[in-house]
Amino acid sequence: MTVGGRNLVILGIASVVIAFLTTGVSLALYHNSGDIYLDRSRPGYLPDEEEIEQDDNVKDEYVFDKTGTINDTVLEEYAENLQNEIEAIEAYKNPFSADALSDERLGI
Repeated sequence: MTVGGRNLVILGIASVVIAFLTTGVSLALYHNSGDIYLDRSRPGYLPDEEEIEQDDNVKDEYVFDKTGTINDTVLEEYAENLQNEIEAIEAYKNPFSADALSDERLGI
């Protein structure tokens, strides 16, 4: 192996080692600082119990009874709840504005 080839191999190994070290340090800082628990985009994130607020004014979404039968009464109830959702969507003003993602609009 030539001197240039040997230097290239050393450079490659050194860059991989540096990349692993800096990634390890950044992940350790991320975990030790507690920021990992604020990252709500992580799959499986569950808020702490003290973070959960119960709002009694929030209406639950309509859900079909999983073991019930589907008849005219159930379908009418579903259509009524669906119409309520459609009206709520149509009530949005400027749905494509930046305000559509505000904390208040999202209920955060």
